[in-house]
Amino acid sequence: MTKKELSASDIERLILYKLARRGAWGEAYVPLDTITRQISRKVKNDGKRVRSVVNSLIKRGYLLPHKGGKTVSLNPSKKREILEEIEMF
Repeated sequence: MTKKELSASDIERLILYKLARRGAWGEAYVPLDTITRQISRKVKNDGKRVRSVVNSLIKRGYLLPHKGGKTVSLNPSKKREILEEIEMF
């Protein structure tokens, strides 16, 4: 599989899509390492870029950190905005 050159907004949508598909809303969280590993297989410049996008999503309130930042989930209060972002993907 070849890695793609995706923009930061494309990576954001991909992260949101994967978490929504897994049903990771609120208290149903996913390990950050799992998300980073899955996305970095598809994106050039591996995990560092993915982690910076995840940090940006946390700062903007789309993702909620759990267990000291080792796991993340989607913010249920921003569900409508997140689903609109995913539809564009």
